[in-house]
Amino acid sequence: MEAEGATTMGGLLGGKLSYRQFRHGHRSGFEPVLLAAALPGQAGQRVLEAGTGAGAALLCAAARVKGIGGIGVERDPALARLAAENFAANGFTRLASVVGDATALPFPAQSFHHVMANPPWFRAESTRPPDAGRSLARHVPAASMLAAWTGEMLRVLRDGGSITLILPAASIAEAAALLRSGCGGVTLLPLWPRPNVKAKMVLLQARKASRAPDAVLPGLTLHGQAGLTPEAEAVLREGQALALR
Repeated sequence: MEAEGATTMGGLLGGKLSYRQFRHGHRSGFEPVLLAAALPGQAGQRVLEAGTGAGAALLCAAARVKGIGGIGVERDPALARLAAENFAANGFTRLASVVGDATALPFPAQSFHHVMANPPWFRAESTRPPDAGRSLARHVPAASMLAAWTGEMLRVLRDGGSITLILPAASIAEAAALLRSGCGGVTLLPLWPRPNVKAKMVLLQARKASRAPDAVLPGLTLHGQAGLTPEAEAVLREGQALALR
């Protein structure tokens, strides 16, 4: 019988990073890699990820931006421990994880140069997966949850810093309205599953206390007839950045 909390070992960025995650519960997909690719961080800067899970996004960010520091907040203590183990296994001493609630972050205002998140996005009334861990990661327990996440992330973000979110396309209007309350330069990057197919997910990024205009970028097509497109492969396997500015 398989032990509770059993993990599997895999890789990120084409095997450049080792990555362990729980066999059951929420499993990382493309989202954290794309989120990290959109992060406009620089060496010496400090990044917060709300809802870090097992740490995939921060791992990818640290691999691409040498010398960046980061803290992942995760409300599941077992996942927070696993994220810390993943950071250590890859030699990223400037990354850490803490147990906490994304709606009540344990940091003072203006603490981070950049913040990012892949928030829970299924509404509470939608059908839940039978696995409790996956349900916890993906379901929004209240209609105001996105507002609570973004509000706290903006509180701890420095003026001029970026907030980056990966969200379902259905959340664009709500998220953009929330970001405009304290940010400018709200930028949308659609993520097309295939050519001529509606985008199910999008990346949104904005700058706190900025007066820059909003923008819609051409987007990234993930799959073609032969599998990943060359552009997606460059991001997902080679660690290339996604420029949202």
